[in-house]
Amino acid sequence: MTTVSAERLATLFVNVADTLVDEFDVVEFLQMLTHRVAGLFDTGEAGLMLADHRDRLTFMAASDESARLMELFQLQYNDGPCLDAFRTAQPVTNVNLAEAGEKWPEFAPRAALAGFRSVHAFPLRLRKQVIGAMGVFGSSTELDEADSHIVQSLADVAVIGLLQERAIRRGEVLTGQLQGALNSRVVIEQAKGIVAQSRGVTPDAAFGLIRDFSRRNNRRLSEVADTIVTGLPNLPDLGGR
Repeated sequence: MTTVSAERLATLFVNVADTLVDEFDVVEFLQMLTHRVAGLFDTGEAGLMLADHRDRLTFMAASDESARLMELFQLQYNDGPCLDAFRTAQPVTNVNLAEAGEKWPEFAPRAALAGFRSVHAFPLRLRKQVIGAMGVFGSSTELDEADSHIVQSLADVAVIGLLQERAIRRGEVLTGQLQGALNSRVVIEQAKGIVAQSRGVTPDAAFGLIRDFSRRNNRRLSEVADTIVTGLPNLPDLGGR
């Protein structure tokens, strides 16, 4: 690895951590991460995979075409360092590809043929949650303990950012769902009042009529309420008194 100044490292970590911006783009962010990691090496490239909701890895970003092919080879043949790092939640470092044929019979010879001599992989993890893996492919690069710690730390910071982004997105969905529920509740109360007045019944009895009608017709309660509110003066035949 090239000598990295403290200032440059600080800038790298700030860039990787900076996911809380307007119009955050996951693919652009991961592309930036692979380029930043590859830039730490004299002769190395980086690629990254993320797991989908079924915990199946899929290619997401790479610093160049050769790294992209290395990631795709692993997915195609179901062997390679990134898959091992993802499955074990542990980094894989300083593997000599010329000696890795038994370990990765499909991936190792193809990586060697592409001109790479060594390979490293780092899980994208936060405690027990692993959401992907990042591979670093080099023609001569070897990582010492400090180098490995830097790359793993970059991956860890990236995971925090990605999980934060996911939480924000989930929060936005939840907020939207909550607002929708609140809006529906308002409409239901309006419908209750309309039915109560038109039928001369109590609000509770009116609600029972609306609910029973929705069940008999396999319609959502909020949909029936909306029909009552927006369909005046032609109320649906709710049955009952």
